[in-house]
Amino acid sequence: MISRLRGTLAAKGVDRIEVMTAGGVGYALQIPLGVLESLPRVGEPVDLHTALVVKEDHWQLFGFSAESDRALFNVLLSASGVGPALALGLLSSLGAARVVRSIRERDLVTLQSVPRVGKKVAERLCVELGDKVKAFASEASAEPGPTLDGGAADAVRALVALGYSHPDAERAVRKAVDKKPAGTDGTADLVRAGLAELQRR
Repeated sequence: MISRLRGTLAAKGVDRIEVMTAGGVGYALQIPLGVLESLPRVGEPVDLHTALVVKEDHWQLFGFSAESDRALFNVLLSASGVGPALALGLLSSLGAARVVRSIRERDLVTLQSVPRVGKKVAERLCVELGDKVKAFASEASAEPGPTLDGGAADAVRALVALGYSHPDAERAVRKAVDKKPAGTDGTADLVRAGLAELQRR
């Protein structure tokens, strides 16, 4: 089993990278969005925790910055009907801490904001993994900021519907709420302010 990979970052894309080891072997890894944001430049050293998923016709290697993220990925795979693509999608869209919190709090709305996660899948995640994710509770509680609700939560969902990732949309709306520009009261105002924040990046 390949549990960790250290080498030189040879190539990187939105959801996959290539790592060249000192022995001259290159490994292709699929990664969640959070890992992409933390990667060094191509040609620099990289060290990742990995999970190997073996199927009859192929092997898939997944890379994570933290061991806890790899562990959560494996927990997600233990749910009925959840494959590596869906588990990776959850981590990319929500981040590890929000995945844990959404499952523990049975936040079906947040879970369903992830592509390919319908109501039945969201309910299954909560029922089957509610106890299993308790070990990750400290990480979830460490996520900064209170839970968004009301117009702010609606604004986040609107930005996600426009194609932005959930973490990016939430960060933008939180900034908009903190700044509280004059006249920013309703959902539409927060969506416009959130879009302005996203365009500054």
